Amino acid sequence: MSVLPLVFTSGWASGINAYAVVLLLGVFGATGVSDEVPEALQRPDVLIVAGVLFLCEAVADKIPYVDSVWDTVHTVIRPVSGAVVGALLAGQSGSLPDLAAGAVGGSTALASHAVKAGTRMAINTSPEPFSNVVMSTAEDLGVGGLISFAMFYPEAAAIIAAVLLVIGLFLLFFLVSRIRRFLRRRAQRREEKRLASRAGAPPP
Repeated sequence: MSVLPLVFTSGWASGINAYAVVLLLGVFGATGVSDEVPEALQRPDVLIVAGVLFLCEAVADKIPYVDSVWDTVHTVIRPVSGAVVGALLAGQSGSLPDLAAGAVGGSTALASHAVKAGTRMAINTSPEPFSNVVMSTAEDLGVGGLISFAMFYPEAAAIIAAVLLVIGLFLLFFLVSRIRRFLRRRAQRREEKRLASRAGAPPP
């Protein structure tokens, strides 16, 4: 069976929460749930680091504006993680060239990351924290549920991931105006801080 559906699903999930993907795949491999998981993801040190970073993301991802800063930092990390996981999965199964799997995983992760980051910018136009907590929790549950589902039904999971990605891209298109408003507000706050720091500086 081709590993491509699992690569695509893990790529989509990596764009949302890369640490959860590494942690879940590693646990599934270490416990014998799946033979598709490479040994590199099952190493105790990898699982510990992924678990700690997952907890950090679980907190940062639920705080308004902090989540967008976190997303900015992970603009490179998530696609790279999706590419590495995809290449490792392909190398484990031998049914798909590593380079092709890395390209699929990385590009899918980049697309889903863009949806996640853009959606959070739109949500942050509203100052209340409740929507951030709800969205973050839904993302964590979605990633966990879909990766778990992919262990047993990879083709069906890949179809669900593709549908979610398409819906997210369409949603992102309609949220562009709110995202621009968020960027304007952030630029305005930076300017206000800059002017305040100048005003508080002692005269020459």
